[in-house]
Amino acid sequence: MSDKQDLHLSFEFFPPKTPAGHEKLAAVCEQLAQFGPEYFSVTYGAGGSTRDNTKGTVFGIKEKGLAVAPHLSFGGDSEANTRALLGQYRSAGIDRIVALRGDMPSGMGGASQLVYANQLVAFIREHFGDQFQLAVAAYPEIHPEAKSYDADVGFLKGKFDAGADSAITQYFYNPDAYFYFIEQCRKQGITQPVYPGIMPITNFKNLARFSDNCGAEIPRWLRKRMEGFGDDTDSVKALGLDLVTELCETLLENEAPGLHFYTMNQAEPTASILRNLGLS
Repeated sequence: MSDKQDLHLSFEFFPPKTPAGHEKLAAVCEQLAQFGPEYFSVTYGAGGSTRDNTKGTVFGIKEKGLAVAPHLSFGGDSEANTRALLGQYRSAGIDRIVALRGDMPSGMGGASQLVYANQLVAFIREHFGDQFQLAVAAYPEIHPEAKSYDADVGFLKGKFDAGADSAITQYFYNPDAYFYFIEQCRKQGITQPVYPGIMPITNFKNLARFSDNCGAEIPRWLRKRMEGFGDDTDSVKALGLDLVTELCETLLENEAPGLHFYTMNQAEPTASILRNLGLS
């Protein structure tokens, strides 16, 4: 099992839209900071649709003296705007970026900006050298738009060849999917850490809907078991806690380099899993 002292932990937030949401997130951030994460990350909407909100949330976390990694994509942004935003982050002492493919905002199809994550990684390296640690996305169950399994692993290799330092995976509930994916990554020469993304289960209906849209597989037995609980949210949460704790244990026992939690801006689901793992 990975040494708990060296275990990489990171927590992902989305930028709140209201003052009450910002207040709640500040409290969540404080609670999760007690687990000593390497950094918090903050998402970025399609085409930079949450740009200012993301930036405000990032600076708020940084002001607490915590390490933070903004998500960034080109989307509909110009190279000049992207470079200026990176400069602002660097000036604020931020030295990590999660570099992603830019989904174009609706109505902008055909615009000629750089879009793919490997291009964004290369762009950051060209203009900022090694001033940022760069993480990219990986898909153990393979990106829904991928032409083939090997092509998708090759695309991840392209992001690393462009200068990425690590990858964070889409969430999954079948650990074998992750282990097989890592095996295939190694065969293509990827040696950098690929951190498993962990999604706690609290609202199964929302999770199922989101998973169907983004290509994350929920095993049939898990779907049937959860659907059987109907509106019994306590049973959903209890089974979810046990299952995700077990998933994390299996990953860590088999040398996963760490865990990246999709917190959904809530402290308790993630904190409960970490306490179960003896990481409090």
